Amino acid sequence: MVSRVLACLSLTDSGSLTAAGLAGRLGVSPASVSKAITYLEGQGMIRRERDGGRRERYTVDDDIMYDSMMASARSTAELARTAREGAPVFGPGTPAGIRLENMARFLDHVSEAVARAAEQARDLLHTKPGTPPPDAPA
Repeated sequence: MVSRVLACLSLTDSGSLTAAGLAGRLGVSPASVSKAITYLEGQGMIRRERDGGRRERYTVDDDIMYDSMMASARSTAELARTAREGAPVFGPGTPAGIRLENMARFLDHVSEAVARAAEQARDLLHTKPGTPPPDAPA
């Protein structure tokens, strides 16, 4: 259901629908849509906006993948911090302490790489066709 909701939003011209609009297009219950929306919003893949009155619209935009990747990088960095804080609890020379420190180093690297790749991809997508990317050699 999550992928169906994301695909439905992504394929609309506006990139935006209400819960009722999603349920109608997908032929599912509003509860199914609500659960998928909660997950997608938690992952930073959609945005919730007021539709003038009481109704909410769910929106994806051109930066949705960037925003999602940056949220993932932040989450991974938080796991690295937690592992790093746990290493001294077990002791730096213990198997658990070494394992936690290695996890932290690994997760730091992955987090930084994901954030860097997301920035580079966003720069590429925001460059007009035929124009070199901002970091291209002159």
